[in-house]
Amino acid sequence: MTQPVLVIGNKNYSSWSLRPWLLLKQFGIGFDEIHIPLFTDQMPQLMTEHTPCNKVPVIKDGDLAVWDSLAVCEYINLRFLDGKGWPEDLQLISLGRSAVAEMHSGFPDLRHELPMNVRRSYTGFKASEKAQQDIDRIIALWQQLLESSGGPWLLGDFSIADAFYAPVASRFNTYDIELPEALQRYVKQILELEAYQEWLADAKAETEVIVEEEVEL
Repeated sequence: MTQPVLVIGNKNYSSWSLRPWLLLKQFGIGFDEIHIPLFTDQMPQLMTEHTPCNKVPVIKDGDLAVWDSLAVCEYINLRFLDGKGWPEDLQLISLGRSAVAEMHSGFPDLRHELPMNVRRSYTGFKASEKAQQDIDRIIALWQQLLESSGGPWLLGDFSIADAFYAPVASRFNTYDIELPEALQRYVKQILELEAYQEWLADAKAETEVIVEEEVEL
């Protein structure tokens, strides 16, 4: 069977690309990658060639192309994971899907002020009041999920929820965000994943710089 192809953006910056990439890696699903360097001269042609929507990520499986990170993760779950991307417990599935939907559509100030930048490390970063509200909401959400599931991952075992919040864990690490001890352990657990370390190494090897994503204190 031909492997699926995941079309992604820069590993240093593209939080949306990390989500399905990490899900595939964590479950041991083989796939090929197409990398589109964002906001470069090559981007328009590559987007037209490889995506139906001029956005990443996209997964190609034979003649089918699925776009949008949430739709891509759900497709991966149904097509390759036999549903194991979510727990079996209905309550945990429902909590997890709610948390993923909130991440997918929300936290605009976090995204704007704390763009994903896995190569950088800041000290003394001060979030605005609105961005701090997003951070506080994520802290409360993670605590709720870990308490409901018993951990060590948000829904017990590694799931789509963890893949979706991995870029947030990366942001919290980059910007040195203060977290309760239990959530510090959760972030460390994400960052120590072999798959995340592979992503980080690839990001460090990239040469593109997106100036708008580089926060200056």
